[in-house]
Amino acid sequence: MSINSKIRREAGKQGAAKADGRKRGAAPIEPHAQLRDQQGRLLAGIVRQEGEWVLGMGGQIAGSSASAAHVFAMIRRAALLHEAQGTPVRLTWSDALKDAAWSEVAERAMSFEEFEAGLARDMAEVAARKADTASEGTVPDSSPPDDTPADGRPPDGSP
Repeated sequence: MSINSKIRREAGKQGAAKADGRKRGAAPIEPHAQLRDQQGRLLAGIVRQEGEWVLGMGGQIAGSSASAAHVFAMIRRAALLHEAQGTPVRLTWSDALKDAAWSEVAERAMSFEEFEAGLARDMAEVAARKADTASEGTVPDSSPPDDTPADGRPPDGSP
């Protein structure tokens, strides 16, 4: 056996031990919901990690919240949007997610459908405000202040 092969084998063992240690120390991720298209591709999902509900969409984290109702309503909204665009989807969820979401909205003395409608209204209001702000041209002015020369140097001539 050559010295190089022994070195490679030992390095591989050390790398595997480090990776195994990282896995044991990491917080467990609990999957709770999946939104899939007809081909079975994952479009969105909800996991629970370290007490937070995490919503992933398109391979990226879209957000996280302590509120199960918010993330559950968001993934249901994503399913409706896909369906409206003609993409049939299948949404599955865990009992733990549904129970947490339903009990959260029950504490507010409303049904989950009422909660979803309120969230949709809130999102529409935010979108309308953003559209109004953009149409008013309230983009911050990036020109230098009046006492600053056009070349951007301070008035005292220092670099």
